Amino acid sequence: MAEKLRNEGGEAGKMGRIGNRPYWVLSLSIVIRAMHLVGAAVVLTSFLLDDIARPPAFYMVIAFGSGIVLLFTEWIRHRQICRELAGVSTFFKVLLLGAAYHGVLPARETLLVVFFMASVAAHAPKLVRHRLLF
Repeated sequence: MAEKLRNEGGEAGKMGRIGNRPYWVLSLSIVIRAMHLVGAAVVLTSFLLDDIARPPAFYMVIAFGSGIVLLFTEWIRHRQICRELAGVSTFFKVLLLGAAYHGVLPARETLLVVFFMASVAAHAPKLVRHRLLF
């Protein structure tokens, strides 16, 4: 796959390397993102409602499994995703989710922060979302 250094806006070196992503991968990632949102919504709901002690395992698998696949489909296009805002925010989301799940941090508040952070990072403009942080 051919890769190039993105130099948009005349700011050379601030955006990560990009590669070619087949159109079918993009199309598939839209369906996977929808599955991810369903799984993540059920996980959030289980932490917000007092009636449910733990999130259903099936939805945890959907949320985490689809998240891993989404990260891979993004990596195909954005080869330095671990150095970009999108990758760093994903790392912190997983870290915070683990801390909440295991009782290190208050679950309800932490899950709300994670969802807020995920929404901001996912809907930030491309030039912000894929800017190299380090």
